[in-house]
Amino acid sequence: MTAATHSSLFPQVPDSADAVLEGLDPEQREVATALHGPVCVLAGAGTGKTRAITHRIAYGVRAGILQPSSVLAVTFTNRAAGEMRGRLRQLGAVGVQARTFHSAALRQLQYFWPKAIGGSMPRLVDRKVQLVADAAAACRIRLDRGELRDVTSEIEWSKVTQTVPGDYAPAAAKAGRETPRDPAEIAQIYSVYEDLKRERGVIDFEDVLLLTVAVLQDRPDVAEQVRAQYQHFVVDEYQDVSPLQQRLLELWLGDRENLCVVGDASQTIYSFTGATPDYLLDFRTRHPGATVVKLVRDYRSTPQVVHLANGLLAQARGRAADHRLELVSQRAPGPEPVFTEYSDEPAEAEGAAHRIRELIESGVPASEIAVLFRTNSQSETYEQALADAGVPYQLRGAERFFDRPEVRKAIAALRAAARFGGNDHLLDDAVDLPSQVRAVLSGEGWTPEPPAGSGAVRERWESLAALVNLAQDFAAVRHQAGLPDLVVELDERAGAQHAPTVQGVTLASLHAAKGLEWDVVFLVGVAEGMMPITYAKTDEQIEEERRLLYVGVTRARERLHLSWALSRSPGGRPNRRPSRFLDGLRPGSTGTGARGAAGGTGGVERGFPAARTGPAGTGSPRRRLRTPARCRVCGRTLTDAGEMKLMRCEDCPSDMDEGLYERLREWRAEQARRSGQPAFCVFTDKTLMAIAESSPEDEYELARIPGVGRRKLGRYGADVLAICAGREPAGEQERD
Repeated sequence: MTAATHSSLFPQVPDSADAVLEGLDPEQREVATALHGPVCVLAGAGTGKTRAITHRIAYGVRAGILQPSSVLAVTFTNRAAGEMRGRLRQLGAVGVQARTFHSAALRQLQYFWPKAIGGSMPRLVDRKVQLVADAAAACRIRLDRGELRDVTSEIEWSKVTQTVPGDYAPAAAKAGRETPRDPAEIAQIYSVYEDLKRERGVIDFEDVLLLTVAVLQDRPDVAEQVRAQYQHFVVDEYQDVSPLQQRLLELWLGDRENLCVVGDASQTIYSFTGATPDYLLDFRTRHPGATVVKLVRDYRSTPQVVHLANGLLAQARGRAADHRLELVSQRAPGPEPVFTEYSDEPAEAEGAAHRIRELIESGVPASEIAVLFRTNSQSETYEQALADAGVPYQLRGAERFFDRPEVRKAIAALRAAARFGGNDHLLDDAVDLPSQVRAVLSGEGWTPEPPAGSGAVRERWESLAALVNLAQDFAAVRHQAGLPDLVVELDERAGAQHAPTVQGVTLASLHAAKGLEWDVVFLVGVAEGMMPITYAKTDEQIEEERRLLYVGVTRARERLHLSWALSRSPGGRPNRRPSRFLDGLRPGSTGTGARGAAGGTGGVERGFPAARTGPAGTGSPRRRLRTPARCRVCGRTLTDAGEMKLMRCEDCPSDMDEGLYERLREWRAEQARRSGQPAFCVFTDKTLMAIAESSPEDEYELARIPGVGRRKLGRYGADVLAICAGREPAGEQERD
């Protein structure tokens, strides 16, 4: 949830330029009134940076100093750009362009293509993975799914760092990148990939920036036309710019210096994509006359959360750490962060779900709770645990709210009711706007009580419930508003991608959580090997992992839970340890971290030992009570053993890879022939179907499939994973 939606949803538009400045702290006011020359805002987490820069733009527009059409504000995600447009609209600054780098560049490229290049602009490909696969095949290089994804990322990194195929190998070595294949092979694939694009008349996402840069460099007349349009630039999240984006920004600016950048080097977490904080840290060197404002008043988090965040950075090393900001909480004290150790990952997920349910029952809205993890592969365990606990959830990074089919259909129904409501019997007994909306949406599937389960039906209901809640908030502020007014509001919000809050616990990776905040945050899997991630080897990579954890910590407003598991699965060897980043910060640990002046002792919990140990003094494990299995499609409780293996009802749609299933069946037949036993003794049909539906990428994912026990994992795991990855199995290998 964003700060914008956490505050009043429908604030009154300020009646003057001076009114725009009301409520800003001294440093934010300094940002808002510094309208000329280069300005650098170093803004710590939760210090109101978006508030400061949107009020800066709005103040300039409302005071007549800035023309709305001459301002271009750029950021890195459509969500952030949409939020910025929404805030500017609320401040009365209509007509300001707030876009991502790619969106702004694409708009310019489409406009100038006929003039600068001629003909029709090539088609933009949404996903380049298939093109990369075709390029690898043309080079006679076989890539499994993981390698294909990683090679694609290497091509993207090359393009945003302006590295041509011939220079890839030395550039990757200089940057210390761990390449997924031999650098010469990647350079070859990269070169053929570029050839294939030209042959097929398509461009990719990075080409949009590259081609815009080329046009602005080669056509001074086009560059001057763009500069005549845009006189003032604001760049949010400036620590995340790539060399290519920086070059585009320089071409937009020309020899002018009406530039305001905002960022925090301690939140640089996208260096693997080519992002670098150097442009932020070197801003004063490049612009000696720059005004630099530091925002350190943290309005988001309690002193206890802030002290933990500051403690994390106190241990940091490197250039970004040298410029860290010491946050000062502006909130009343809250509870200490809770550190919890569990025996295994399923226990950790159940423990988090148990506490979340208690919080919701105590009155904390589900939408104000988040579970954050390092990798997306961790999500499924928490989805199942929350579903078993009857807790609604939403996955961050899924389809945008206003793009959901049920939302589009619901808004169309509201628009029809606004036009012809007098003839709609559903509205006969509806006396106010909220009741009218409930009546209309009842025809779309909304009910006063949510449906059981956690599948698609529940997700559709959550979307409609968000519209009902939005109508209630809208009516509370605009008492005389009717359906036509609400439809206008929804259209404006859709254009700005300013979505209402969906009532469900958020599940998100730490990268996807950037820019968001919640009252309660569960940081899970904070163990060595996951945080920092295993493949983080260099000092720079380790420090980026620390910054990623810092971003996670600073998402919490009031309550923060950090947890880790000693083993991956029940009964596994307890050889894991808490993340090194917590040394000196969690109670009972030693290290260089500092709790901060107002820090307390913190709370310590050890999971739920009573539910997992035998009689007192025996130390023997007790079998973990299993919660009911539910269909991953419709949410119905499963009782049939075959359905429980598939984790879906027999009648629910399957996403099985038919080709993979047939390859697994052929392999199973060969294994059965060799061992002289029936095929089902290797794996049953249902287990093979479950494997073909989930297509596991590692032993952990394979072991989670019912029917794949420890013995079969050891005996057949390598072969099965090879088949899933598109490779030939090495043959049966006994692993006793």
